[in-house]
Amino acid sequence: MRNPKIKTFYTDKQVCFDNIAETSASKSPLKPFLLIKRLKKNGYIKMLDIEEKFEPISKKDFLIAHTKEYIENVYSKKGNYASNMLPWSQNLVNSLPYTTGALYQAKKYALLNPETVCFAPVSGMHHAQPERGMGFCTFSGQVISAIKIYQELGKVCAYFDLDGHYGNSIEDTRKFNPLVEEAIPEGCNINPDGDNEAYIAEFQEGLAYVKDLVLQDKVHYVVFAHGADSHKEDDLGNQCDTAHWVRCAELFATWVNEVSALLGKPLPVVLALFGGYRKDYYEAVLDLHTKSLIACSNIICGNQFEDTLIVPNKQK
Repeated sequence: MRNPKIKTFYTDKQVCFDNIAETSASKSPLKPFLLIKRLKKNGYIKMLDIEEKFEPISKKDFLIAHTKEYIENVYSKKGNYASNMLPWSQNLVNSLPYTTGALYQAKKYALLNPETVCFAPVSGMHHAQPERGMGFCTFSGQVISAIKIYQELGKVCAYFDLDGHYGNSIEDTRKFNPLVEEAIPEGCNINPDGDNEAYIAEFQEGLAYVKDLVLQDKVHYVVFAHGADSHKEDDLGNQCDTAHWVRCAELFATWVNEVSALLGKPLPVVLALFGGYRKDYYEAVLDLHTKSLIACSNIICGNQFEDTLIVPNKQK
């Protein structure tokens, strides 16, 4: 039996409020706050059990995936500190240990309590490289959290990264820290591409591949990062219309149940956000993430939340 509530690791400390809404090309550092606020407004917050009191990672933990020079540049606003393409602020710097901390804590809780689906409402991770940021991403939180989990619990991760853009951080960090290969084996960074049915087919291939590894006890938990920028109406993406985008969440959730049944126990699952960009109506990004949460809540957790959200087309 699954816990009907999705355990959600969220605190305002993981949010950057300074200069994001007004000056940033990406709202990702603000998105956790905006999503929680919208979930409260439309009543879907009932899906979640929010944990606000959790520890951030340490500044030293960033060395797992990044050079000391780059970390100091970010903290001190010097050198290539702006390679993440985000406006620098002390608020942003302070939020970063909590952002990665939310994902790390969600993973750890899911592994120790596999009957509970966990959620880290974070994005801005999967493009950062060891020596620099990239594409609105400062630090490689998914790599750092995976290696910490591997070192502490010996557990191996597979990522279903359904962002609209290839998540290069994992592959770009393999040479920098060989433990990436142990924590996230080669082939376990699933990034489907294509248009609608082709995208679905590629995603299903990834699901089948990871299923075999889970059943062989070579992968112990999965992260589903359903980026909203793989939606056709996104400013920076174009893979799936709404029906196909939601179908991906439904396919993942159904897959989780099937694999859990074969294992005879719940597969530990963590949900995350990743990208999503719409200048005309940012609420569409938030509503897409909500649709994905609803699918996972209903199918994995056994709930019956009605999806009444409509994602409008952009104005031409």
